[in-house]
Amino acid sequence: MDRARILSRVKQLQLLSNRLVESLLAGNYRSVFKGPGIEFDEVREYVEGDDARLIDWNVSARMASAFSKTYREERELTLFMIADLSGSLNVGARHESRREVQSILFSLLTFAAVQNNDKVGAVFFTDRIEHWVPPVKGRKHATRLVEDMIAFEPQGAGSDLSLALRAAGEALKRRGICVVLSDFKTTGYLRELSLLARRHDVIAVRIYDPMDLEYPRTGLVQLEDPETGRTILATGRSRKFRKQYREYWEVQRLQWQRDCRRRGIATLEVSTEDDPVGRLIEFFRRRKSR
Repeated sequence: MDRARILSRVKQLQLLSNRLVESLLAGNYRSVFKGPGIEFDEVREYVEGDDARLIDWNVSARMASAFSKTYREERELTLFMIADLSGSLNVGARHESRREVQSILFSLLTFAAVQNNDKVGAVFFTDRIEHWVPPVKGRKHATRLVEDMIAFEPQGAGSDLSLALRAAGEALKRRGICVVLSDFKTTGYLRELSLLARRHDVIAVRIYDPMDLEYPRTGLVQLEDPETGRTILATGRSRKFRKQYREYWEVQRLQWQRDCRRRGIATLEVSTEDDPVGRLIEFFRRRKSR
């Protein structure tokens, strides 16, 4: 990944973030996320029309009169990013790598959160937890978080999404928004994804390359898995091979969409050929209209 180029681009986004967030994101930012929930406010005397399920029977017994619990909407949101730094995210056939697109999306969401005075944090993972940043408010914190995203050099190469999801679920006590930024080229994470989605508003962002859809017409080449180092021989001259390749990844994509939909998880797919800013704005607008 060309970190200098991405850092320069992110700094430009940061300079434009106030206008960008206010004109394009701020009007949708909170409305596209499911409410963070409610928190207890106070106990007051029961009045006709109150929900009987909210009666505080302990207080009512002590006071010899009916009292109801009242709640208020939590005003503060917590945005938590779950960022996959495994080897496959560094790959890009012709354009930006997945990691570069991931960094732009990460930065935009971070700036949107800080612009709305919300907490933002992240976990970076490969086949291990690489880096954990607790949710905190403030532009200085957000800037440091974005710099970490761009500059961090992971120790691992594989991808254990289930570990990252479990860690987030155990650490985040209050309801928040969890955004998973990954190519989802891993398995064994659905149980943890389901558990996380029960308590939080989870958004799955799949970052992909056009070569995930169509294998190019090349001669015989040796392909290496960037996470495991295993190699296979492949030839783009074979129509059968290209067909099998296309069908395999399309099945994987559709299954991922179904798995997320069954768990009430919103999905966003961004190609390395796409404009990440435009795709994110489109997602916000589409989700708000539902």
